Amino acid sequence: MLRQSIVVAAGALALTLGGHRLLPELGGFTPVLESLLPWLGLAVPVLLVCALATRSWRVICAALLPATVWGVMFGPAFLRTPPGGPSDLSVATINVGATNGDSADAIRAVSRGRDLVAAQELTAGGPAAEELDARFPHRYRIATVGLWSRFPIAEARKADIGLDWARALRAVVVTPKGRVTVYVMHLASARPGRTSQRDETLAYARRMIDKDDSPRLLLLGDLNTATTDRKRTGLVPPLSDAQQEAGRGFGFTWPSAFPVTRPDHILYRGMTATSAGVEPATGSDHRAAVASLRLGT
Repeated sequence: MLRQSIVVAAGALALTLGGHRLLPELGGFTPVLESLLPWLGLAVPVLLVCALATRSWRVICAALLPATVWGVMFGPAFLRTPPGGPSDLSVATINVGATNGDSADAIRAVSRGRDLVAAQELTAGGPAAEELDARFPHRYRIATVGLWSRFPIAEARKADIGLDWARALRAVVVTPKGRVTVYVMHLASARPGRTSQRDETLAYARRMIDKDDSPRLLLLGDLNTATTDRKRTGLVPPLSDAQQEAGRGFGFTWPSAFPVTRPDHILYRGMTATSAGVEPATGSDHRAAVASLRLGT
C-alpha cells in the first residue's frame, strides 16, 4: 500500500509540475497555485526518503521522476551566470507599501546608484515621494504610481489598464544613448478564486505593448503575476525578463519577511540585461526588483 501511494503521489507531482498549464483554471485557483509552483519541490525529498525506505527500485525511480522534472524546470535559475559587462541603465521597481511609515528609508537604500526608480502604492505627500523628489531631477507621477529619473523625461501620460482609478503610466526617458519608453504599472490583485480583474489588466498591458513601436521598452512594476503564472506568458514573450536573463535564483519579492513568489518585474525589449536581483525595502511587504541593462548604440 505504501509503495503504491508513493508511486501515485510521485506521478501526480510530476504531472502537476510539468503540465501545470494544462490544468483547468478552477475559478482562478490554479494560477495562484502556479505562483507557488517552485515550492512543490519540497515534496520531492519527502517522497525520496519514503521510497528509499521501501527498498524498491521501481518506487525509487518513480520518486526520482518529479525530482528530475523540478530540476529541469528550475535548476537553471541557480546555475545561471549573469552576463555582466558594462551597462547603461540601472533600474529599480518597488511597491513602497501604502501604510509604510518607513518608506523614505526604503527609497534611500533602493535608489542609491539608480538611473530610474518606479514606485507603486505611493500616498499623497508621503515620505517615499518626497525622498524620490529630493534624489532625482526628473519625475512623473499619477495617483499611486510614479517614475523618477536621472535623465530627462521627454513625454509622459496616464496609461489605461482597465481600472476605475489610475495605476499605470507611460513615459519616454532620454538617455545619453537614446530614448527608452518606460511603462510603470500596478495591476489588479490576484487571489484564489479572484483573478479575473488581474487577468483583464494583463490583457490591457499586452495590447499596449503590442501597439507600442518603441524599439527600446521597459515595463516596471507590481504586476501581481508570478514568473510561473500561466497568465504572464502574455507578456513574456514578447518581452524578456531581467531576472530570468541576468539574475540568479528565483528573485522572489513577496512577502518581504519570507518571499515565496515574484509579483514585481522588470521586463524589457531592445536592450540586454547584464545583472538583476532583489533588494530589501524597509517597512514594505515587498522587496524591490533591480536590474542593469545595456542599451547599445
